[in-house]
Amino acid sequence: MNPIDPVNPPVPDAVPVLLLMACALLPALLSFVLRAADSRLRDGINIAGALLKLLVVAWLIAGVSQGERYEVRMAFVPGLDLLLRVDALALLLVTLSTFLWLVTTIYAIAYLRGSPDQARFFGFFNLCVTATTGIALSGSLLTFFLFYELLTLSTWPLVVHKGDAKSLAAGRRYLAYTMTGSVALLAGIVWLEGMTGPVEFVRPDALDQVDDWALRAVFVLCVGGLGVKAALVPLHGWLPGAMAAPAPVSALLHAVAVVKAGAFGIVRLIYDVYGSERVAALALGVPLAVLASVTILYGSIRALQQADIKRRLAYSTVSQVAYIVLGASLAGPVAAIGGLTHLVHQGLMKITLFFAAGALAERLGVQTVSQLDGAGRRMPWTVFAFSIGALGMIGVPPVAGFVSKWYLGLGGLAAGQPWVLGVLVLSSLLNAAYFLPLLYRAWFRPPSRTVADAGDGDGDGMRLEVPWQGLILPALVTALCSLAAGLFAALALSPLGWARLIVERFY
Repeated sequence: MNPIDPVNPPVPDAVPVLLLMACALLPALLSFVLRAADSRLRDGINIAGALLKLLVVAWLIAGVSQGERYEVRMAFVPGLDLLLRVDALALLLVTLSTFLWLVTTIYAIAYLRGSPDQARFFGFFNLCVTATTGIALSGSLLTFFLFYELLTLSTWPLVVHKGDAKSLAAGRRYLAYTMTGSVALLAGIVWLEGMTGPVEFVRPDALDQVDDWALRAVFVLCVGGLGVKAALVPLHGWLPGAMAAPAPVSALLHAVAVVKAGAFGIVRLIYDVYGSERVAALALGVPLAVLASVTILYGSIRALQQADIKRRLAYSTVSQVAYIVLGASLAGPVAAIGGLTHLVHQGLMKITLFFAAGALAERLGVQTVSQLDGAGRRMPWTVFAFSIGALGMIGVPPVAGFVSKWYLGLGGLAAGQPWVLGVLVLSSLLNAAYFLPLLYRAWFRPPSRTVADAGDGDGDGMRLEVPWQGLILPALVTALCSLAAGLFAALALSPLGWARLIVERFY
């Protein structure tokens, strides 16, 4: 990366930032107004927006790598600016969300074909992507909070999309948790900015003048608010219930939107508001690492107890997202690399699992672990994708999850916290305990009645998939990306390589 001249810095370019936001916002607005008869046009607009956004992201990656600056600053109220800024950390989340938006859109079009209220679904779906992009690009605490709340408001209609009693109950629980978290986060932001003035993500020296106990209290409030969406124990209760939503929503919530927003916010808080040195000096890092470790183990134990496949995956998310928080809280460059890398790797692997689970439910009627018997004979491509995602979550090389866990383990040792290695080993054993039985049942057990009778009356074992179907292809693509992220981790533009570039700025 080329250094920036501190005397004559380049003028920030606003055009690609605005274009990046528009790529999802315009399809959202058009989705709301297009009639049901215009579904093909709506689908085309959504896919075109995602493809255009990928091109803009490539433009930004090339520019940031060369030291270019991209920023939009608009006066919100006197003394407070709405600030969108592109940096390497923002691009990590933006690239993930943009790629997964494309494949999830393709999946959702196939999954929802013929169902009602698609205009509403895709409108809020694209608003959710817009909010996630805004969270990634936020250059200040105020901007982050505004998009953080937009994400809550745009995901609630997706959680309750089915409109049945179970979905509505899940939506009420989701709002109760997230709104409570928002109050805590807002209180922390107002308290901090009341002492320092507006806080931008540049590790301000103004915090040097703030009392240590006040900084600790603000940190606890902000982590509490962000920890709701990150599903840290005991703030995770909304997540398993949100599985009442359609499969594309579950994939979005768990891989790139809500849970990642919380984890990403904690990373920003530690590195761009407080600074890792201050977090360590205030004795905040180790308690947060312990909380993340408890969440990792608790989520794994609860996943092991679930008979419903989607709920098992939900508790797996509780565990896996906490790896990101663990890496950030250990206050060391190697652990930070592991946590940031897992932000991408977990997204690729988890969305693969939800895509595959949704396809199995739609084509075979498989909802529970016992119904999974023999599914690999009827839907081998889908179960293959599910297997890659599961093995990656366990940490089996060369899938991407192994790389994340390796760096987190090394980071724990480098930070003088060897107990982290024990947490990772125990968690991986628990991951194996709740994923391997699923793979064994799908590949090696005789077909269950649910699997044998699906799709035909005589249970003749006919395949119920082809790789290019909208429900199958996205899972295969993200599964292969999970493999590629592990196999080609040494490349500069791999998730691991980009995480190293980010951490150079932190340390």
